Parts: sequence; C-alpha cells; structure tokens
Amino acid sequence: MQIGIFSRGPSLYSTRRLVEAAELLGHEAEVIDHAVCSPSLHGSRSSILYNGSPLDLPEVVIPRIGANVTTRGVSIIRQLDALGVPHILSAEALLLARDKMSCLQCVAAAGIDVPHTVLCFSAYEAKRAARRMGPFPIVVKLLESTHGVGVGLAHNMFQLERLVEGFLQLQDRILLQEYIRESNGADFRAFVVGDEIVATMERRAAPGEFRANIHRGATATAIVLSDNEREIVMKTVRAVGVEVAGVDLIPSRRGALVMEVNASPGLEGIEGATKVDIAGAIVRYAISKV
Repeated sequence: MQIGIFSRGPSLYSTRRLVEAAELLGHEAEVIDHAVCSPSLHGSRSSILYNGSPLDLPEVVIPRIGANVTTRGVSIIRQLDALGVPHILSAEALLLARDKMSCLQCVAAAGIDVPHTVLCFSAYEAKRAARRMGPFPIVVKLLESTHGVGVGLAHNMFQLERLVEGFLQLQDRILLQEYIRESNGADFRAFVVGDEIVATMERRAAPGEFRANIHRGATATAIVLSDNEREIVMKTVRAVGVEVAGVDLIPSRRGALVMEVNASPGLEGIEGATKVDIAGAIVRYAISKV
C-alpha cells in the first residue's frame, strides 16, 4: 500500500520511524512536505499541487502537521476529504487541539476536570483575573505553542504583567492557569491510537524548571495509568475527536486533570521511555482506514 506521510522534515525522528514502520510492514511510504502543498479546485480535475504540479495521491495519509502551518494543514486535510483519500486526523480535531482554550472548553463540557483556566485579551483583564485565581504562582500561556515555548510562570503581579504584555505582542489573547504545586513538576502523557492507549509515560521537569517537556530537559519513565485515568484519557479523545493523540494529565489533589491534547504528538520521548512500537501502531491503524 502507498502511504503518504505529510511532514515538514523527513529527518525528524517521528517521520523516520513512521517510514521505517511502514516499510517493515511491507508498504511504501513517501514523505510529503505539506508546506509546499496547495489545494486546487477545478471540477473533476481537483487535486493537491505539490511544488506546483499535481500530486500522485497515496492510498492513505498520515498527517504530521507542524504547529506553524496549521491553517495550511487544515486546508490540505479538507482537500483529502474532497478527493476521497482516507487519513487519520480530521481538520476540525486539529483546529480544536491547536487552540488550548477551545480544547479545554470542549473537554470541560464533556464533564472532564481541567485546571482553573482564564482566557484574557489584555493585561488589565489578566491582572483582574489573577486577583481572583488565588495565590501566586500563576502559569501564563500562549494559546498556540509547543515544546513549552510560550509558557511562563509568574510569581507576583509584576512578573505576570510583564509576561502577559510580552505574549500579547505575539498573539491577541493569552491563558492564565492555576499552578498545580502538588504535581512536583510531573505530568503524564498517554498516547492514543484509535480506541487504544498504546503507551504511557511520566515526564518530570528538570531541576529549577516547572515545564515537564522533554525538549526542556525533562526525564521520562514508563508508567501504568489507573483505570480512572485511562477512562479520563479516552473520554478526552472522544470529546475532541482525535484518532491519534497525546493526552497530557497532571496529578492534583482533585485527581488527574487534563492539561492538553496534542493532535500531532512526537514519538521519540515516549518510544524511548516505554520501548513500545508506537510508529507501527499508527501505520497499522492508518491502513485499517482503507
């Protein structure tokens, strides 16, 4: 079977692993840079242009849409729908997962606990909201960010104002979120493929750091989630509509809280920690769509 992997970087670990897994399963895999793909509508000759020429469509697509090309990625996924090419990520789920507040609103509406979070559009609004949130520190986030970039921790009102003003230069709105002190710098990542949690790990922040991101020096170890935590993960992916996702939970006195849903989760940290062939699981799920 011909599998198209839409990815910005053929040398990236996740992309290389997907190609390797596809080939080990006896399929052909082509890496397609979606940053040079253009949806083209022309009646029965509608297509996806790749560097200006019609793309030979694969039989199934695994989208790995970069955070900086979300809008283009959504348009390409919708074009795949129009052309009848099966894939494993809906445009609506990608848009929802990439907007942290919209995603948490959807999750909370499904009855799933999330951290206390406030959406703000100005520094004035953020300062008033912070006074009602309780004691510092308070986490300040951009709505669209990855790898811990665009996330800061304010220990007082002065720091919060500086962070908010800086972030509002980049986006027109920011999030304030409660700091879960009792997590001790740890969170859980559950990797879901279809209807199955295929791997889980704990990430623990490096000394002096509050962000439990592998790219920020966090350590990762394989763990087993409780039945309740597994139920939270599966309810979350169903609410957001993602088929392949990383769901991040943070432990708290109130139980596990959903922090984020990643619709294009990296494989390197969690495959390294758990030794699970996640790439193979993704490829097998993709070909089941054909």
